[in-house]
Amino acid sequence: MSEHEPYRSKSGTRYGIVLLTVLLLMLVIFVFIYAVTEAGDYYFGRRSLFISISITMLIFFLLFLILRYFFLLWFSFVQHIETVSDQDDVGWEPWVSIIVPAYNEEKVIERSIRSLLDQNYRHFEIIVVDDGSRDRTSEVAQKLVGTYGRTMVKVIRQPNRGKAAALNMGISVARGEFVLCVDADSNLHPLSIRRMVRHFRDEKVASVAGNVKVRNRVNLWTRLQALEYIEGLNMVRQAQGFFRSVNIIPGPIGMFRKAVLLEVGGYEHDTFAEDADLTLKIVTAGYHVRYEPGAISYTEAPETLQQLLKQRYRWTRGILQSMKKRPEDFLQPWKNFTTFFILWYMIFEAILWPAMNIFANVFLIGMNVAYGFMGLLLFWFLQLTVLDVVAAIHCVAVEEEDLKLVPYAVVYRIFFILVIDVCKVFATLEEVAGVKMGWGKLVRTGTE
Repeated sequence: MSEHEPYRSKSGTRYGIVLLTVLLLMLVIFVFIYAVTEAGDYYFGRRSLFISISITMLIFFLLFLILRYFFLLWFSFVQHIETVSDQDDVGWEPWVSIIVPAYNEEKVIERSIRSLLDQNYRHFEIIVVDDGSRDRTSEVAQKLVGTYGRTMVKVIRQPNRGKAAALNMGISVARGEFVLCVDADSNLHPLSIRRMVRHFRDEKVASVAGNVKVRNRVNLWTRLQALEYIEGLNMVRQAQGFFRSVNIIPGPIGMFRKAVLLEVGGYEHDTFAEDADLTLKIVTAGYHVRYEPGAISYTEAPETLQQLLKQRYRWTRGILQSMKKRPEDFLQPWKNFTTFFILWYMIFEAILWPAMNIFANVFLIGMNVAYGFMGLLLFWFLQLTVLDVVAAIHCVAVEEEDLKLVPYAVVYRIFFILVIDVCKVFATLEEVAGVKMGWGKLVRTGTE
């Protein structure tokens, strides 16, 4: 069992979390009102059209962010209560095929397979698909080929054709009614399969997204990513899970109904975010996508800024590529409202918010330099910092995470997210311009 065991709180603790969240939200609203007052004084004092429009736009954007955080916190908490009230279904164990696509993963593949063999579940197989690795990935994996009780480990080799092709190969030979796709560096919690399978008793559920956490918290970059995963990614998925419409099934852990995978055509090769593209296909087909916080995959995060930016550049362009394939769904809410909403939310996360964040920083710093006005700059950063601290406390409590992550919320938005947003904006511009790109595979370190 991991030190980051998912939270199973008592009701008193849950109510304490809600009370603390409400109190902090009241502080957020107070800061917002004060900021509006100060902005109003400046608005009418300067009388510059550009400044007036910019300040008004930023104020309304802050209000939108407050509402966004409030709804995410609320619905993620409600979904958390719903999830912890459910009991593990020990009487139903359908056959599950675990697919592990691997390319040059010799440093991490053995540990990943061993974590899969430790699953508290009886009926599953492990299929490692070596996608033309040039290192010892296949050799290391072959050492674990065999039968372990009712579980069989097999390795399939194919010429290098990309991750989507490797996943489709695994799906084509999978014997299970359900398919669990994981990355080659994923280390799974022993109850992950059991906790995901139970959701498929609902015939409308086609997929379940798991809870991804950073394993290698060894420096500033990886600790900030650890906070980002529980606050910026998992909290959002938890809230989306309440509506059965998670927008991206993460590569490190996602379970699918095999029949639906075959129905929608599996993974496609024309984007750099095959997980986002597949999720959109499933949602568009009318199926539900759930989130299971107790199914945890510990993954290796980039340890250097260069590797981090390479990863986020690929993520952003891949998501944009997935959205570009569905232009008609942006303007036809009557066709499939869930897809319509998800696409516009992805536009907000990938384009609008990063662009606005960069604009706000440049504009407010420029105001300070030109006019010596620090008020709005301080209010902007204070507002976002309070929101992030609220979210960090909530997420750390709900997932029983490391309390040491909370202080990183102070610099999370000002420093880390700003760097990521600059990367997103450049990725967006290059995607629009049609600049060619490669996969940009991360270099694994095998760090614990």
